[in-house]
Amino acid sequence: MTTSEERPLRVRTPRRLPRPSELRPLLRLARPDPDPTRRRLARAHTVGDLREIARRRTPRAVFDYTDGAAEGERSLNRAREAFAALEFRPSVLRDVSHIDTSTTLLGGPSALPFAFAPTGFTRMMHHAGEPAVARVAGRIGVPHTLSTMGTTSPAALAAAAPHTRRWFQLYLWRDRAASEEVVRRAAEAGNEAIMLTVDTPVGGARLRDAYNGLTIPPALTARTLFDMARHPHWWANVLTTDPLEFAALTSWEGTVAELIDSMFDPALTLDDLTWLRSTWNGPLVVKGVQTAEDARRVVDAGADAVIVSNHGGRQLDRAPVPLETLPSVVAEVGGEAEVLLDTGIMSGADIVAAVALGASGCLVGRAYLYALMAGGEQGVDHLATILTAEIRRTMALLGVSSVKDLTPDHVRLR
Repeated sequence: MTTSEERPLRVRTPRRLPRPSELRPLLRLARPDPDPTRRRLARAHTVGDLREIARRRTPRAVFDYTDGAAEGERSLNRAREAFAALEFRPSVLRDVSHIDTSTTLLGGPSALPFAFAPTGFTRMMHHAGEPAVARVAGRIGVPHTLSTMGTTSPAALAAAAPHTRRWFQLYLWRDRAASEEVVRRAAEAGNEAIMLTVDTPVGGARLRDAYNGLTIPPALTARTLFDMARHPHWWANVLTTDPLEFAALTSWEGTVAELIDSMFDPALTLDDLTWLRSTWNGPLVVKGVQTAEDARRVVDAGADAVIVSNHGGRQLDRAPVPLETLPSVVAEVGGEAEVLLDTGIMSGADIVAAVALGASGCLVGRAYLYALMAGGEQGVDHLATILTAEIRRTMALLGVSSVKDLTPDHVRLR
């Protein structure tokens, strides 16, 4: 039995009412921002946050077109999981008081080790479309890539973003004369490089689009009319701006998979790459390389750069994981051609990891589409701020002050 003498004494902390002078510094009531877009974006601190805002603000079929991948979506998920599972290996006691994020991509300067990737039908995500993204690219000093399936022509984009480094992504069509005309227009508009995509002999099975009944352009059905009530701003912008159409096509009505199967050439071979090399004098990039063997073949056929990519997981499900394939491609052709990486990028840290493993840079696609859907051009600006901060912070914490000093020693794949 415990006696009163053995019980611990309870010491009460003296209390008092705070003085007004002590409370005043704690009261930091900011004046509400009158701009609803800025208020919305202020809550986004990661690409994932922008994705969630985009999901709420955009019709389901449109969001799923951006967010989805082929079949069971394993290729996309595995690509993201590879980044999530890797381990950084920092070096301490290094001077990181100044961080230099600049690098060289396709022979030209880039303020950050990434470029904006080509994305099809961008004005469906937000009516500002490709010009908004290209203007942001110019402001932050990175290249922008316009897709053959874009909703802005090369000439119109050049007028909207004259000071941006511009690349053009090409699908070779069954009609070679039409392809030549597209390349000619891209050259006349001042595009520095042609990026040939080679992983679309047929369209992938994008099941979200099939379940949603998505067509290009979106059709006014009972489902879409119901969706108007939930997303009136998106529909108002679509219906009161220029019609949604592919800039390189006169017209199209149907699904994306039907378009690929109808117009893209499944007979594409290395001979066609050689033909393109003979018609284009600038940098020639091949996008969609997924093995070291194919990297060797396309470089021997004249490619100046290869992009290790599985098309964002939108073509072959259970395709090779680009991040895991990257080291073997770099070992095979890195001394002869630039190697870039695409698919699965969800943070600036992902970009740093890819560069450490040998990529000269990355292509960022879905991330800027989430940002565009979340807040238009302001949203893409916000994404650029997020990625820049993540790249700089990751480099500093790794003990690296310059992009050129990143090496495979800084990363371990699991």
